[in-house]
Amino acid sequence: MTTAAARRIPIAQMLRNLLQTRWLLLTIFAASIGGTFQYGFNLSIINAPTTFIQNFINETWTERYGTQLESWVITLIWSFIVVAYSVGGLFGSLLAGPMAIRFGRRNSLLLSNGFVLIGALLMGLSRTVKSFEMILIGRLFSGINSGVGLNVNPMYLGESAPKDIRGMVAMSFAPFTAAGLVLGQTIGIREILGSEELWPLLLASCAVPALIQLIILPWCPESPRYLLIDRKNKDLCMKALKRLCGDINLTAEIDEILAEKKALEGQKAKKLWDLFRDRSVRQQLIIIFVLSSAIQLCGNDAAYTYAVYVFGAAGIPSEKMQYFTIGTGFCEFISSLTSNLLIDRIGRRVLLMGGYSLMVICGILFTISLTFQNQISWMPYLSMACIFASIVNFGIGPAGVTVIIPMEIFDQTARPAAYMISGSLLWINLTIVGVAFPFIVEGVGSFCYVPFLSISFLAALFVGFFLPETKGKTFLEISQEFHRLNFKDQQEQTETKM
Repeated sequence: MTTAAARRIPIAQMLRNLLQTRWLLLTIFAASIGGTFQYGFNLSIINAPTTFIQNFINETWTERYGTQLESWVITLIWSFIVVAYSVGGLFGSLLAGPMAIRFGRRNSLLLSNGFVLIGALLMGLSRTVKSFEMILIGRLFSGINSGVGLNVNPMYLGESAPKDIRGMVAMSFAPFTAAGLVLGQTIGIREILGSEELWPLLLASCAVPALIQLIILPWCPESPRYLLIDRKNKDLCMKALKRLCGDINLTAEIDEILAEKKALEGQKAKKLWDLFRDRSVRQQLIIIFVLSSAIQLCGNDAAYTYAVYVFGAAGIPSEKMQYFTIGTGFCEFISSLTSNLLIDRIGRRVLLMGGYSLMVICGILFTISLTFQNQISWMPYLSMACIFASIVNFGIGPAGVTVIIPMEIFDQTARPAAYMISGSLLWINLTIVGVAFPFIVEGVGSFCYVPFLSISFLAALFVGFFLPETKGKTFLEISQEFHRLNFKDQQEQTETKM
């Protein structure tokens, strides 16, 4: 069996390997609690206090200027507050690459906490100083933190993990994202922080994960690959590997990093525009453009949005709706944990193709159920089942695997810039779906999910035809495989001449 061949490691053995490396587990927790956890958390905490914040906007305006706002103006200001998070995420994605190169992966995560702490302070004090503008600015700062974390978190973990469990470690960010989503939904219920009196505290609670990370992450080592390849410090690299991998023979790990360093000799970290001019990453760029767009355009966030309508049609009382909404987040958490255990066993391509294909089936059934929702009494329950099933399938495949693909298919010099592109596409498409979805529902009604299931179908086909499997391969082996793909025509011409 070659080194590039995938090795089937029992799940129990992989878990034992993780338990033997306590520092790796601590690093996973410390990086993710202030990284992708914040993304899920901040995405969900804004939903519960919607009505209270809209009332606060109107009351503040009336107190200042003596006139009440029209309802459409309140909705417009509220939309700006919601979109500010995505705009901040886009800025954070563009900052993530330069920060990861200059400060390192771990330190970038630590520094980005400054943004969310400022945001938490502004949102927490907004009602006290009677300024709804502070909520908008606070959401912008929180988005910057999430943009950095969503890019640097999987990059840091993937570069710090042993090859055999790289997928499991790198994708551990996904359960944390879903956990943030669930926790945000949970503390947002009226009985906890989702009341009219406590909503500023709810918005400011994003400071807690940041403080936890600031306390724990400084004790964790920097990415060994960053230390050796970017900083050229072998001693610190060895110390980091020993802490992360435990008391094992590190010869194979250090040899792998040295081989990658030798292959990249003389190359500097690539800037964003360098990737578009570099033919050696053309295939990789196409892959991240497609996958990083499909993860938002496949309609998972639309399923969350439409859940309230479907639950209402199924007869769920409005006061109970918040508990069913928590159930959708819990589904994604369980499925992301499952995917985390399977990724190094069955591979990336299978999870992506399977997830998108099953989402297509759910989308078709969902469309049928919406069409006959008013004619057949039990159709609303089929709609509910389709929403839950679609979210589970999204969590098993696209939700986590998509984000670790740039980490695996780009080399050390191109990886930060690649994540800038991937992250920017994610936030841009999140904004597009958020803005377009209400108009799609109004325009096509029960067929609103057809565009999304079409994207899922095309994404599954693309993965099947164009994404090589990376399971069990070193970064250098993956780079060599893409080099052959990108220069295939030159190799064929050379062979023809010979």
